[in-house]
Amino acid sequence: MSSNRSRQWMWADAVGLLDRVERLRQQGYAPAPATTGMANWEPPVDIIETDHDIIVLVALCGVDPQLAEAFIEDGVLVVRGQRVLPVEFRTARIHRLELPQGRFERRLALPPGRYHDVRRSSADGCLVVTLQKANGHRPIGGGHR
Repeated sequence: MSSNRSRQWMWADAVGLLDRVERLRQQGYAPAPATTGMANWEPPVDIIETDHDIIVLVALCGVDPQLAEAFIEDGVLVVRGQRVLPVEFRTARIHRLELPQGRFERRLALPPGRYHDVRRSSADGCLVVTLQKANGHRPIGGGHR
């Protein structure tokens, strides 16, 4: 087999593998069938800690942050809401639909400590949930509030 043909074969094989990985990724993010009002999908998150706060970035492009809930329940941060298909999409011919739709919920165990003042904002397509640490500094032991 010539060197050029060998490279073409390897390139075609690599492209095919990338296509297969993309299909598997899409299947992993596909929303579950709507049932009894339970969440259909979980958004990805980043959690960081500063001296005064726990900051949670929730990837929610296309979700109005005012319609997303964020609260602490039994030491767990609960973020939930709904992504609604835009009205324009309902009559359009859709060529690709990768963003999950419907109800979402994410439950996140928090680092040990006491928190108050759950604040929500948005930045760059993310819901930003800020939990202020009690006493404004890194907690030493104690439970969640």
